[in-house]
Amino acid sequence: MSDELLYYIPAGQYGKEGVLSLLAQHPEIKFVSLVGIDLAGNDTDEKIPIRIFKEDYEDFFAGKAVQTDGSSVVLMNIATLNDARVDIVADSSVNWYIDYNEDNIDEKTGRPVGTVRIPAFLLHNGKFVDSRAILKNSCEYVSRELKELLTTYPVKGMENIPFHEIQDIVFTTGTELEFWVKTPSEKHSDLSLSSSQKLQEQYWQRMRGNVRTAMEQTIEALEARGMQVEMGHKETGGIKPHVDDDGHIIDVVEQLEIDWKFSNNPLQAGDNELEARIVVREVFRKNGLDVSFRAKPLADVAGNGEHTHVGIAARLKNGKMINLLAPEDMRKDFLSTIGYGFIMGILKNYEATNPFISSTTDAFNRLEPGFEAPVCIVTSLGHSPEIPSRNRTILMGLIRDIENPKATRFELRASNPFTNTYIAIACMYLTALDGIKYAVTSGKTPEELCAELSKKPEDKADYLEEGRAYRCEDNIFEDFTQAERDAMFGKPPATVWENVKTMRENVPKIETLTRSGALTEEIVNSFVSSIMYRWSKELEERIVLAVENTLKSYKHLDDEDELDKKRWKAIKALRIELGKDKIDQKCICTRLKEALMSEDYDTASALQVEMAQKLKALENDYRIYKLNILDD
Repeated sequence: MSDELLYYIPAGQYGKEGVLSLLAQHPEIKFVSLVGIDLAGNDTDEKIPIRIFKEDYEDFFAGKAVQTDGSSVVLMNIATLNDARVDIVADSSVNWYIDYNEDNIDEKTGRPVGTVRIPAFLLHNGKFVDSRAILKNSCEYVSRELKELLTTYPVKGMENIPFHEIQDIVFTTGTELEFWVKTPSEKHSDLSLSSSQKLQEQYWQRMRGNVRTAMEQTIEALEARGMQVEMGHKETGGIKPHVDDDGHIIDVVEQLEIDWKFSNNPLQAGDNELEARIVVREVFRKNGLDVSFRAKPLADVAGNGEHTHVGIAARLKNGKMINLLAPEDMRKDFLSTIGYGFIMGILKNYEATNPFISSTTDAFNRLEPGFEAPVCIVTSLGHSPEIPSRNRTILMGLIRDIENPKATRFELRASNPFTNTYIAIACMYLTALDGIKYAVTSGKTPEELCAELSKKPEDKADYLEEGRAYRCEDNIFEDFTQAERDAMFGKPPATVWENVKTMRENVPKIETLTRSGALTEEIVNSFVSSIMYRWSKELEERIVLAVENTLKSYKHLDDEDELDKKRWKAIKALRIELGKDKIDQKCICTRLKEALMSEDYDTASALQVEMAQKLKALENDYRIYKLNILDD
């Protein structure tokens, strides 16, 4: 039956008549859904009878067919209650995917009922205000600026490239997807998971049972949608599953990753990732498995990253494609002049980009030393141009292949599956442009730019800031103490508020994002307001409540030993400090909630960090206390 189904409609292969003819051949496709992406990265989903789509085809692309309102999407301070109408405009420039409901079988065809998911833009008062539009307009701006720049100024080390022959600027973009999978009833042991990761027992291990089946079916499903999967494999975390008496795999707690080919259309790259998440969740669910894309679903083990790859190329009028990041001689230089400017712009302006990458408490829970998640604004190029290397401890690293210059790109390691990929990519290309403009107009050679990128904290530079280093080939986590990291690369934010505060303190870097007119000041303020609202509400109504419930779960155990009594006394004191008010002293949980209510975010942020640290210490102390109690 699967061979008879239509899984996607490729961009540009069909006009109106072709699409309608294709749909007529698949009567099991009964609905259309326009998929707009709000500023939080949420996608709209509605069921529109296919009859209406066929009758009013042009209206779907003119924003006349479907509307929503501000209460349905995250467009804070833009689509307000008294000005809420948002029109949804279908996008014909990317692939359309068909989503099948295998629980609803069409009686006439015997096939599952399908819905065409058409990526779309959100239009409010004549302005596009959604994440996809931000990315589209940002890339169009960067393309215009870059073509003008490269035809106006000579570029050192790239004299052999006929920039006046550029037809298009191509934004090569791709993402990877990590996720945790487990059997729904599994009660995992954090200690066993942590030990397994430290022993590296799960790296590239063989998948078994329903996990293997789900992975294979997922790859087949993504291939059917034209996504050209490169591999699926186990990641760092997990424990070995067990087999029950009937031969079924049980007690599954594993981390997996799926990679697929990059796209030359950044919008398509974002759409592909959204579709991959949907397919993964549905396929694994059919196999009796839960999937989590949270950045840090389990404590003390690796979180889920979504490494984002970005590059930039030029398509000449003769059809030839040139990677603008790659040097003329791959064995002599790491990067071209444009390549050095690309990474310098992203790193210099990352304080403005960071809130769009890490916008939740969950995201910051992942960004901690020791779990292959970056904490410092720093890059790695490799120890020498002749031998490419891969440093997994830095924020954004150079990916290169000596024999394949077209593969030269950068990998951002801080993003997670719930990062808004569209805006994150837009920010990277906008800030990269800032660095490229400096690199080209400065007249510096690649060697001179490499020296500036490799500066020491105390060195002054023409573009990069004094007081910090931007390149490191060492292990950031093991070769430096936290104090040394902070001194060399700048102290990283620990909470959503610290991230926003740092952004607001760097107005020129915000202007680097907003000068294009694609990511406007209004949109930046809307995004910041929305993540601050979520941070505050989640802290007050979920995180603090979870801490209070955890404190109540720690019970005094029967003991006669003086050591046990001493340990319990210390545990009790820490429980009181965290969660019990006294006449003369309020606990941390209470003070945190009061700080949030009064919008004293400096205090709330500091208390959040203190609460997390003391709770982690308490959990460890109670584990030791409990293990030392022997039952009679």
